Amino acid sequence: MYLLGIDIGTGGTRALIINEKGDVVSSATEEHKPFASPRIGWAEQNPEDWWRACGQAVRKALSGANLSGSEIACAGFSGQMHGAVMLDARDRVVRPALIWCDVRTGDQCRCFTEKVGAERLIRLACNPALPNFTLTKFLWVRENEPENWQQVRSVMLPKDYVRFRLTGDRAIDTADASGTLLLDVANRRWSSEILQAAEMDESLLPKLYESPEICGKVSAAGAEWTGLKAGTPVVAGAGDQAAGATGMGIVAPGLVSATIGTSGVVFAATDRPALDSKGRLHTFCHASPGRWHVMGVTQAAGLSLRWFRDQFGAGAEDGRDPYERLTDEASKVPPGADGLLWAPYLMGERTPHLDPDARGALIGLTASHTRGHVIRAILEGVAFSLKDSFTLFEEMDVPVRRIRLGGGGARSALWRQIQADVYGREVEIVEAEEGAAYGAAILAGVGIKQWNSVENACAEVVRVARVVSPQPAVVDQMKEMYQSYRRIYGAMCTIKTNGL
Repeated sequence: MYLLGIDIGTGGTRALIINEKGDVVSSATEEHKPFASPRIGWAEQNPEDWWRACGQAVRKALSGANLSGSEIACAGFSGQMHGAVMLDARDRVVRPALIWCDVRTGDQCRCFTEKVGAERLIRLACNPALPNFTLTKFLWVRENEPENWQQVRSVMLPKDYVRFRLTGDRAIDTADASGTLLLDVANRRWSSEILQAAEMDESLLPKLYESPEICGKVSAAGAEWTGLKAGTPVVAGAGDQAAGATGMGIVAPGLVSATIGTSGVVFAATDRPALDSKGRLHTFCHASPGRWHVMGVTQAAGLSLRWFRDQFGAGAEDGRDPYERLTDEASKVPPGADGLLWAPYLMGERTPHLDPDARGALIGLTASHTRGHVIRAILEGVAFSLKDSFTLFEEMDVPVRRIRLGGGGARSALWRQIQADVYGREVEIVEAEEGAAYGAAILAGVGIKQWNSVENACAEVVRVARVVSPQPAVVDQMKEMYQSYRRIYGAMCTIKTNGL
């Protein structure tokens, strides 16, 4: 028996096939066309391109495992969160989707917050109005493109559009719906109060499901496009963060992941909708029914290192991965980078500052600092920014018993050690760090009762490969450096306020 996970990312769609033991037997990725940015802060993609990539990725994954579509027992979806897909009465895409990193909706956020009230909005949705969230994108289209909005008869998120093309069913899971600002997160249902304030009809929205619930079956048209068998069950799945955490086994209170991709995410599973009254952390439904999660986000985590690579090079070409060359330079520098600090606010910041105008900074440069010092400061600065989320977890009494690393921060030996030292805790690396597609495949297995629950599935298939322990002397040094790091943002705000 085989299970299929499909992840509709920003750069491409990934299809991954696992067996009943959780072993990956095949995977394939098909790139998307680069997203369009007609103006600064805008980001748009054509949903048709996601569907094209899905068909090609699934066929490649099936071929790579020498499997026929009839051997796939169930499929699950994951994907980029917050994107706004709008369809007309004939189910045609009205305009390109505004995706997660589109931040044009500042005015709509401010106006909607004033209309509902900041405290009341956080009580209703467990989150403040942020430009990334889906509702504000709908409001922008309605206000700025009324001719387009008048055509809209249904709306959905990116992965849900692709699943709609595969099955013909309009569905969404509570985890992904949490990032729309339209969900009553605590009660796992659409918020009638927010819909009323937004002057939106619930009939526009897809039907809500829990992540492992079967919400449709592959249609004849979907089978022809992907190579899957018509009638194959499909579960609702989850947004990329909840699905990725599921793939790492972060499904019970006390388990936390720190994942460094382009952005960085600290994700903690909870058994209640833990709420930060200031909205500095996101509170969403988990992919595991009856669970929630709190999540802190660093906008430019791995992006900080990529920015350095793109602007200043990765060192002399020697056949190795460029990031390996960069971290090798950093490894020759002592912990603390001889006092050099990096604030990774290249794209503003979400947690804990909620400030789209925050800017990056390299603090403490001297003539004795080298490229290696700058690289090490970047690695440490990203870890400090993620530690901000752990600091908020302490304020909210969110338990942290085990930390698992994912993304680029898990693949680099140096970055793993830096995180262990900055967090002051052991960190774990899982055996199959396969991302959101792996979590989507696990959810598919739960959907057809291969496993009785998401927790049971993760206990059976998610295995820890290694543990990295913090270095006691370095931990003390990192605590002092972190306190200095926390003063950077306030100092930069003072400079901005004084116009210097």
